[in-house]
Amino acid sequence: MTGIDVDRLRAELTGNAGAYAAVDVVASTGSTNADLREAAAADDPAADRTVLIAETQTAGVGRRARRWSSPKGTGLYLSVLLRPHEVSFANLGSLAVVAGLAVHDTATAVGVDAVLKWPNDVLAGPDRAKCAGILAEAVAGEEFAVVLGIGLNVLPLGERVPSGPGGLAATSLAEQGAAVTDRTEIAVKLLTAFAEREARWRAAAGDLARAGMLDGYRVHCATIGQDVKIMLPDGSSLLGTATGVDGAGQLTLTALDGTVRTVFAGDVVHLRPVGADD
Repeated sequence: MTGIDVDRLRAELTGNAGAYAAVDVVASTGSTNADLREAAAADDPAADRTVLIAETQTAGVGRRARRWSSPKGTGLYLSVLLRPHEVSFANLGSLAVVAGLAVHDTATAVGVDAVLKWPNDVLAGPDRAKCAGILAEAVAGEEFAVVLGIGLNVLPLGERVPSGPGGLAATSLAEQGAAVTDRTEIAVKLLTAFAEREARWRAAAGDLARAGMLDGYRVHCATIGQDVKIMLPDGSSLLGTATGVDGAGQLTLTALDGTVRTVFAGDVVHLRPVGADD
């Protein structure tokens, strides 16, 4: 099984020609997000736009500490440390949208039919199985920072991966007919797409509309237009139609009685179409 070529990644993504300060690849770690959170707060802190990729994770996590399966050598498990001082804390939630669009760009570039599921999933294939998940975490400390994690299944998983919340089965780019499955090439495509979009997002202070990405997200987000059930941390739920996403990346929900409310990604335990198995 071919490993990720860190020399090529550094040649294409760092230095004068690249957008990133540093790129590293490790054979195994608990969680790339946890590693970069630690690096961000170290005495000699890691720089803005530092990338860490692992061949496998032993404690990979998604939203709300859910386990992210990271089979060795089959996916991209990466995190990017960002210090977007131009973006307010209130607008940080839109970073997951930016990352989702970058994953969508990558899937489309290799010929895979993909859509976005608000707030942090990328689904692929006719059955809309999950091929990627996204996790953004603010870093506590004197200097503002955020770690953005992306888990993208590239090659066939080679093991049974449990279905995610709402019964979403796992899939990979290869299983959906990707024309390119070399993980180094996919990493270059993904990180290049993310760098371009993140720069626009940062310049727009985290406002997706100003960054020119809101309309595109609305087009590619399969959640919009669906009747959905949203489970909240207190055990209650919301029912309604997902009618849009705003410039900060939050969902607009029109309830059965016509009431319109904004749903914040951080308040959502699960979101699934009405009628999906609990």
